[in-house]
Amino acid sequence: MPADLHIHSKISDGSTEIDEIVLIAKNKGLTAISITDHDTLAGSDRAEGFGERFGVKIIHGAEVSSIDPKTGRNVHILCYLPSSRERISTLMRTTLRSRRMALQTAAQKVTVAYPIPYDMILRRSAGSSCIYKQHVMRALMDAGYTSDMFGDVFRKLFDRRFGLAKVKIEKPSVFEVLRIARESGCVTILAHPNVYNNYDLIPELIEHGLDGIEVYYPRAREDDEKVLGDICREHNLIMTGGTDFHGCNTDDPHPIGTCTTSDDQLERIIALAKSRSGKKQFK
Repeated sequence: MPADLHIHSKISDGSTEIDEIVLIAKNKGLTAISITDHDTLAGSDRAEGFGERFGVKIIHGAEVSSIDPKTGRNVHILCYLPSSRERISTLMRTTLRSRRMALQTAAQKVTVAYPIPYDMILRRSAGSSCIYKQHVMRALMDAGYTSDMFGDVFRKLFDRRFGLAKVKIEKPSVFEVLRIARESGCVTILAHPNVYNNYDLIPELIEHGLDGIEVYYPRAREDDEKVLGDICREHNLIMTGGTDFHGCNTDDPHPIGTCTTSDDQLERIIALAKSRSGKKQFK
């Protein structure tokens, strides 16, 4: 059976507990999953025990935030099965620290625009690595100011040009991420290329050691699967699939297992990680 290699839990900006995610995957008949919370391996670590209990293989991973230094666009790199964690974890902690400070400032601005207590936002981020915009919006929804996670109120607050609570999160260059991830033994996959308009960047990412591309994902355009598949076949890249699951913390919800990675491509990830580490087990 296939694997869903792009899932977010409550440890970052998802709405679902890790044990629930693992049980959903088991009930769906998935062989393996990866909880790829933003800039942290904590979700995968916590899932390990539940995976052993329920018979679901956990592929340790994280979705690492970065930018294209030429355009300033976001680029998300899925990093799987690190054999040495110190450097990649340090990189991710730096980004999380920036995100934490930025979103704390944003949350305080929100409490000026809307008379909700700051603690109301903090409670909704409990258990997460930091405050995310979804936590802010959940507080506003619970306070009755909106019924939509990403509707008019979200745009009023977080529009990149005019948002009342817009903030800047410092992120590393994608090329730095690829370098450090490779030094850490990770298998690197470009996540959802069209979401941040990363198509033009793909050749340069391949030159810098990218291992694969997320070809199958819910927000893919009609021709993405063919175009991205052709690129992967031409360059012998790994082709993955993942739902980018966030539970209800999204404007386009899809259940776990909507998009998946085939068994042969999962085996390529595992084999490549083993070849880089010389180890049989990964944590």
